[in-house]
Amino acid sequence: MADLERRRRLAEFLRSRRERITPREAGIPAGPRRRTPGLRREEVAQLSGVSVTWYTWLEQARDITVSRQVLTSLARALMLSSVERRHLFALADEQPPEQPPGSGPGPALQRLVDALEPHPAYLLDANWDLVGWNRAEAGLIGDPAQLDPAERNLLWLVFSDPALRTLLVDWEGQARDLVAQFRADTRGQFGRPRFEWLTGELRQRSPEFRTWWEAHDLADFGSSRREFAHPAAGALTFDYVKLAALDAPGVKLFACMPADAETARKLPELVSAASGAPVTAAAPVAPTPSVPLNAP
Repeated sequence: MADLERRRRLAEFLRSRRERITPREAGIPAGPRRRTPGLRREEVAQLSGVSVTWYTWLEQARDITVSRQVLTSLARALMLSSVERRHLFALADEQPPEQPPGSGPGPALQRLVDALEPHPAYLLDANWDLVGWNRAEAGLIGDPAQLDPAERNLLWLVFSDPALRTLLVDWEGQARDLVAQFRADTRGQFGRPRFEWLTGELRQRSPEFRTWWEAHDLADFGSSRREFAHPAAGALTFDYVKLAALDAPGVKLFACMPADAETARKLPELVSAASGAPVTAAAPVAPTPSVPLNAP
């Protein structure tokens, strides 16, 4: 019964979207004696590359198989918005398409990161590029602004910066977990220039990354606890809290909450360790011919 109700809602949604589009908007001559509001079923079928019979069955809530490829074609033919597209996939009991990476965090999101001081906080995009951070985070791991834009990436720092190997207690365990989390979290980036450049370079530069990457392990990309041996503040333990930025698709905010009173007491030392790093939005990671960054 629940499946039948879902199919009925899908049929009603398709019909409502079909009837709101004029032939002119779809690039179809209206022709004489047109009694149907919007597009006809056969016109939607033609625009989507499916048979009229199949599409008719879909609007009749028949029990038929609907693929992601066909749903994408229907969404394009019906000129669905991003929220309508996600609704269409949900009604068809399919995973929604991956949202494209946003253009980066806006000023308000960066101000939120700054306001979290003295707690370290940072922003990652869909490729785990660091696109925002506060002074406490710069004091914890080093100021990313001092790095080449192509190297402002969490995974890159963990595997290429010798200081991170000393900073992270149990570097091997944490680094291996990060690789598994990265593979699971960035599945929508496979084949894209920035992702392929990043993983290719890391495989060449780091034997550990190459070994763990080729193991194909997966792990949830969630909150975790990390221990640090900071050169100035000493032992630090943080619980990492992850939040998704709904108005910046692909961007996630990480806030580091002290796991004990001693770490909480030392938080101001991290801001001091940043040596006056400015509390401003991070410079955008811009693409270059040799190092693709935010290419689709």
